Amino acid sequence: MKIELFVPCFIDQLFPDTAFNTVKVLEKAGCKVSFNPNQTCCGQPAFNAGFWDEAKAVGSKFLNDFSDDSVIVTPSASCTGMVKNYYNDLFTNTAVHNKCRAVQGNIYELSDFLVNILQFDYFGAELDGKAVYHDSCAALRECKIKDEPRQLLSKVLGLELLNLKDNETCCGFGGTFAVKFDGISTAMAQQKVDNALAVGAEYIISTDVSCLLHLQSYIDKNSLPIKTMHLSDVLTLGWGNV
Repeated sequence: MKIELFVPCFIDQLFPDTAFNTVKVLEKAGCKVSFNPNQTCCGQPAFNAGFWDEAKAVGSKFLNDFSDDSVIVTPSASCTGMVKNYYNDLFTNTAVHNKCRAVQGNIYELSDFLVNILQFDYFGAELDGKAVYHDSCAALRECKIKDEPRQLLSKVLGLELLNLKDNETCCGFGGTFAVKFDGISTAMAQQKVDNALAVGAEYIISTDVSCLLHLQSYIDKNSLPIKTMHLSDVLTLGWGNV
């Protein structure tokens, strides 16, 4: 299958290896991946901060950067949720209404695409250790993604996936929320990390690097014995042994 890859600005600027690993995962699943280097952002930061005019300008560029008849895959449930749900507020009954609806119907978060569209869940990945999976708010509530990442992780050799207490509770990032309400945000991160440590987890895995950046910052500041990892990075481990 031919797909277009959307690499969110957060990943592009801070976690480029996750983008490259996403390409590896998609190619191993049999996809031919194309990437438009002119792409930038979906407009979510501006939209969530209340700057809808600016979000519309960025969103318009997003719609121009992708085809309306191609499958678009991204390693971010947050950006997927923005396009699928909130572009309605920006582009309904505008000149790009039809293009918007087409793109909304064609964009998929990575785990959703792998499991539900390609029906491909085994990559020969290996990771020895214990982990918990963090349901990001966007994945769980906006994209209705819950079982798909867990199905993929269940096929990772050596990985024991543990249950996380209060797993559906937000990690505290929430974009600009973490800046405006840093005390509350930090306390929420602490709760999430403490719950992971309580069950003996060595890794916190998720579909959203924004959540992972927030949690890893708390972990690093407090020198805690746990690490965060994006799903794409986990799925590409250990291939040399296959």
